[in-house]
Amino acid sequence: MKPCLICSREVEPFISFGRMPIANGFLSADDFPGEYYFELQAGFCDRCKMVQLTELVDRERMFHDNYPFFSSTSTRMAMHFESFAHEVISRRIGGDDPFVVEIGSNDGIMLRHFVQSGIRHLGIEPSANVAAAAQDKGIRTICRFFDAELAEEIVAEHGQADAFLGANVMCHIPYLHSVLEGIEILLKPSGYVLFEDPYLADIITKTAYDQIYDEHALYFSLASVQYLFSRHGMEVVDVQPQNVHGGSMRYIIARRGAHPVTAAVRFLVEKEQAQGLDRRETFADFRIRVERSRDELLLLLRQIQKEGKGVAGYAATSKSTTVLNYCGITPDLLPYISDTTPLKQGRFSPGMHIPIRPYEEFKNHFPDYALLFGWNHAEEIMAKEEAFMAGGGKWILYVPEVYVQ
Repeated sequence: MKPCLICSREVEPFISFGRMPIANGFLSADDFPGEYYFELQAGFCDRCKMVQLTELVDRERMFHDNYPFFSSTSTRMAMHFESFAHEVISRRIGGDDPFVVEIGSNDGIMLRHFVQSGIRHLGIEPSANVAAAAQDKGIRTICRFFDAELAEEIVAEHGQADAFLGANVMCHIPYLHSVLEGIEILLKPSGYVLFEDPYLADIITKTAYDQIYDEHALYFSLASVQYLFSRHGMEVVDVQPQNVHGGSMRYIIARRGAHPVTAAVRFLVEKEQAQGLDRRETFADFRIRVERSRDELLLLLRQIQKEGKGVAGYAATSKSTTVLNYCGITPDLLPYISDTTPLKQGRFSPGMHIPIRPYEEFKNHFPDYALLFGWNHAEEIMAKEEAFMAGGGKWILYVPEVYVQ
């Protein structure tokens, strides 16, 4: 057993996905012999209620100069982050010359709305290539990891922040206490922290096990977030469910006593207790459903192979790495994965080494079936792929269960 990342109590794993490569580690054939692996396990802490990985990967292996994910590639996410920015502008900042800081700001998909509104801003992005993309758009961005030392530097140059933002990034940071120490320094007395990440209750109820991979060190519930921030003199004052990434939660946090706590927080506390997110038995049941999903997906792909039908993967996502390696989906069952990201094309999927091919190959030669790894963008993707479906093409999905559509 390993010590909890939040409270240091021993954490016992409730599920293991076995030997796993870097989720976003798309590689060339020359890289196969030196590919890095670790054991992907998730555990639950009885004290602070945090679900977490029990073995961590060095952050430099995951976030680097060739990080292959740019947020702006999704139209739906662009709209979502525009809405997020406007929520902050209209409700969370005010006064003269407000200042907003975003951690893990990627290519500036959210901060650009603060630029357009003339609001002082700063993005903190550790992956050099996506930080450069933001800088090229005129978005003030620094390529660093955030901690107390950086917070002091920011305050010295810009003053304290009215809002500290994060979207799909806090769950990536196992050393969160150092981040919160930085927030304590950076945030104004009346300031807000607003962050959103995949929500544990949605992962559990939807059997969305592919949300578990190396970059996601932590899996938040309201209870675990309350415990974490309480250790730094802060409290959750509001919660807002978000219909993105398969189900996310936005947490609005402030210094203790700075703002009233909404009824939504009290309601969600009761709901999580009813759902059993504070009990180990809930996660044991999750493991059983994950194993069933794995077996059913493999059975379906083998049946398609027997029938001589063609199948391709759709979207070479981080989540696909967990599914492919845990289920043992090899190139004979899935000959290729179609993806629109140039950095991934011509390379191979981590671990299973399935070729990643340009989207044009899928578009010009539709397979009989497409295994949808980007299921959290299903609505947007299916609207785009009407021709595939009109020609008889079918989707294979595995969340919340394995089925063909």
